[in-house]
Amino acid sequence: MSKKQRSQKHKKSFPWGLLAVGGILIIAAIFISTNQGGGTPSIAVDQQKIDYGDVKFNVEKTFAIKVTNTGDDILRFKEEPYIEVLEGC
Repeated sequence: MSKKQRSQKHKKSFPWGLLAVGGILIIAAIFISTNQGGGTPSIAVDQQKIDYGDVKFNVEKTFAIKVTNTGDDILRFKEEPYIEVLEGC
């Protein structure tokens, strides 16, 4: 076998499929990054007040609230959300 025949057997083709998939991923990443931040986030809570009435000292009460983002952009908190407990009259 000559050198020319050996080099033709071992010649590898260019991975066009891998290049195409990489290009699609780059285009998708650009599209996603440019579409963020175009809208306005909006927070909604299903209950504004929760009234347990009179509760004896040292008795635990639990409740659940549903918080949703009703806006059209990502809702991010800059600080940890908190719940304020007010003493009723």
